[in-house]
Amino acid sequence: MDETNKKKASDAQYRKMTETPVVRLIVMLSIPTVISMLVTNIYNLVDTAFVGTLGTSASGAVGIVFGFMAVIQSCGFLFGQGSGSIISRLLGSHDAKNASHTGSTAFFLSFAGGLMISVAGFIFLDDIVVLLGSTPTIAPFAKTYISYILFAAPFMTSSFTLNNILRYEGRALFGMIGLLTGGIINIAGDAFFIFGLKMGIGGAGLSTMLSQTISFSILLSMFIRGKTQTKLTPKYLSFSLPLIGNIIATGLPSLLRQGLGSLTTIMLNTISGGYGDSAIAAMSIVSRIIFFVFSIALGVGQGFQPVSGFNYGAGKYKRVRQGFMAALLIGEVFIICACIGVCLCPDRIISLFRDDPDVIAVGHRALILQCMALPTLPLSMMTEMLLQSTGQRAGAAILSSLRSGVFFIPTLLLLSHYRGLAGIQETQGTAFILSFFVSLLFVISYMKKLPKE
Repeated sequence: MDETNKKKASDAQYRKMTETPVVRLIVMLSIPTVISMLVTNIYNLVDTAFVGTLGTSASGAVGIVFGFMAVIQSCGFLFGQGSGSIISRLLGSHDAKNASHTGSTAFFLSFAGGLMISVAGFIFLDDIVVLLGSTPTIAPFAKTYISYILFAAPFMTSSFTLNNILRYEGRALFGMIGLLTGGIINIAGDAFFIFGLKMGIGGAGLSTMLSQTISFSILLSMFIRGKTQTKLTPKYLSFSLPLIGNIIATGLPSLLRQGLGSLTTIMLNTISGGYGDSAIAAMSIVSRIIFFVFSIALGVGQGFQPVSGFNYGAGKYKRVRQGFMAALLIGEVFIICACIGVCLCPDRIISLFRDDPDVIAVGHRALILQCMALPTLPLSMMTEMLLQSTGQRAGAAILSSLRSGVFFIPTLLLLSHYRGLAGIQETQGTAFILSFFVSLLFVISYMKKLPKE
């Protein structure tokens, strides 16, 4: 593409992001992200169902490794959300060169971070499996599964970073293509390796490793083929400490969200383990179901972020306000409808993943309680995304830490101590509700301070 065509494409993208009616723009950008989220979560659910046929301990191992995968995601989101937020504001102010410096630096740092996770993971594999909350019967399955994940770690962190940069550019469709392809390959690979080649839980791990590598290649090709305004090459790699610090500081809310999410998963597995493998499997399955329900609203929020960042950078603050309200309303409608559907047949849904009476008994109440509290979550999530995309790093970091761990951890410790298994089932819903009220105060304060046009 010659310079004239590049300029035309850049101008067209700017007009699209700053002039398209806000609701239509959010819907346009949300559809690819929602599809990506659904496919990723459908894979997670299918993976849980396939592995569930291998036994309760194998099913528990999926929940154990899910906590470690959150660590990998946290690295990718740290650099992806951190750079993406900066890039959207830079493009909103017509600064494509610095956007390329930011994107290239984040990409190479993300790959290096994934490589470090991989090396450290293999060195301390036995300790990690125990730390993640494995019981003696779950540990062998978890070690097999996690070994494949470690091989793919650099590609996984980089994929999360690449997808976020594409999303913040307003090119979520390209990200969807990479994630959709990877998700489909993963589902097919699970069936082939687990059942066709009789590889057991190792087949699930191998399928994830291969699909993540393929997804990474597709996402990277979008930048190599010139489909984006942001260029990713060693030429634009910067070792500027202010730039790296800005990326990390902006991405810190994502790191806290994912990192604390990993910690809470580990704690949940460890405390649930006192009630047997069935409790770990049940809480793991409930977490997957709830995240699937929430993924639609999360996809809408991810469609809102580039609109927010781009228009904030362009000084179009009215569109930022309109975008927040539209994304919140759409997210709430989806969440309420989905929760009603789940509450109509919770046992049947849980049995799809592990048809074990003990697992269903533990999961039933936890699933109902979390669905009742879930409609409070979109406000917390949208507020956090609003603050992060507009560069309000401190507020976003505080909200992220509250929602992802600060409320959850003490609630889990207190309720599990005084109410046992019932307290474990009640923890997540309680944390959702507490986060809602704090987020409400934050968003009211932010909207009062946001400049008028």
